[in-house]
Amino acid sequence: MPAVLAFCATLSLVTQQMVAAQRPNVVFILVDDLGYMDIGANNPNTFYETPNINRLASTGMRFTNAYAACPVCSPTRASILTGKYPVRTGITDYINPAGGNQPQGWKRNTRLLPAPYSDRLALEEVTLAEELKEAGYATFFAGKWHLGPEGFYPEDQGFEINKGGCEWGNPQGGNKYFSPYGNPRLPDGPPGEHLPHRLATETVRFIETHRDRPFLAYLSFYSVHTPLMAREDLTHKYLQKKERIKRTGPDFGTEGERQVRLVQDHAVYAAMVEAMDLAVGKVLDALERLHLDDKTAVFFMSDNGGLSTSEGSPTSNLPLRAGKGWLYEGGIREPMLIRWPGVAKPGSVCDTPVTSTDFYPTILEIAGLPLRPHRHLDGVSLVPLLKGGTLQRGPLFWHYPHYGNQGGSPGGAIRDGDWKLIEWFESGRLELYNLREDIGEKNNLAAAKPDRVASLHEQLREWQKRLEAKLPVPNPAYAEPKTPR
Repeated sequence: MPAVLAFCATLSLVTQQMVAAQRPNVVFILVDDLGYMDIGANNPNTFYETPNINRLASTGMRFTNAYAACPVCSPTRASILTGKYPVRTGITDYINPAGGNQPQGWKRNTRLLPAPYSDRLALEEVTLAEELKEAGYATFFAGKWHLGPEGFYPEDQGFEINKGGCEWGNPQGGNKYFSPYGNPRLPDGPPGEHLPHRLATETVRFIETHRDRPFLAYLSFYSVHTPLMAREDLTHKYLQKKERIKRTGPDFGTEGERQVRLVQDHAVYAAMVEAMDLAVGKVLDALERLHLDDKTAVFFMSDNGGLSTSEGSPTSNLPLRAGKGWLYEGGIREPMLIRWPGVAKPGSVCDTPVTSTDFYPTILEIAGLPLRPHRHLDGVSLVPLLKGGTLQRGPLFWHYPHYGNQGGSPGGAIRDGDWKLIEWFESGRLELYNLREDIGEKNNLAAAKPDRVASLHEQLREWQKRLEAKLPVPNPAYAEPKTPR
């Protein structure tokens, strides 16, 4: 009898291995702070050059109403890995290891104290990497993590290999974007080696080594986040390009109390975008060279909108309003592409609103893995859209009870069909926009559409209550600014 049991166990293991070997590979490319209008596939008039991203768009599906779950990085990153809204993981703001954006460490003179948030992705969360690893996938992470301190790094959340993922939100050690990096999870390369090239090289090396089994390669660029640093040759190229264009009109307008960039002509930022695009091309070329491109689903996304109102304001998101840190479209609408060979029609375009929580169930379905409803996934699978069909879903929600570094203030938002409502927590002000007719959110229709405002606001409040969303509270230390006489 023991021999029979042993044979059955061996047969079961072989069967599992055969099933796993037939599953498609997954390459997930996440860019930091890349705006919707920064890529040529979305904006033929962009100042930046993104031929490899455009190539990915031409061989897959491009989403024109794709959203990050939050206007800043860490919450969106957690939403991708868990399929949950940030309010459910507890990570509702970018993670500051020093706690400076937590209410107990708050020093700014604001009407409200920001809500508290979790400064790490809980190990109890079942990540996308853990799901795929359990199903026989080799799992790899390269680049920016920003989801907690040591003990909560990628290798603690289902990734077998980690190249560069730590608590950093941007390159902070050594020479930052150039070696020596001083990164605790990425050995230094030759002096002057460029970080996006290195991360792509590590990703290609992993793919080459694991080409005979299904894999998840998660390439999470530090680019194009500040500091604004780029290769000298590429910077020179765009300085010359800027001189040739000779734009007219102002470089900046206003958004609230901030200046907002109106034109795309920042040479260093453009050079950073191109270097990132070259790294994307390196990975795509490797898939073709290894004859894996027809067996690999490729995903491309940014974690929040382009930086337009702070820290050098290097890009413009026009016609989208504002940028990173804001609940307007410039802060949350993202470039998003999915290539699924043999399924998603090359060069197709999808206008259905989707969000970053949708990646988790989509990838599981592509891999032939079951969804587990008890895990409270907020995302829905996009497979029907990728097959050319339709998708019926409810509204999309945002909850950002914080003051961004970019000028945005605490608020929440809901999009249902073409309609979007924003609630600003400081004043209670409500703004209503029809995005089909007013993508730039210039015409607030709240006064003209009170019934629609009431309906959307009620849905937003009910969602906040159901998910036990934490809200900001009055700041007892707030002092009204003195009005000059």
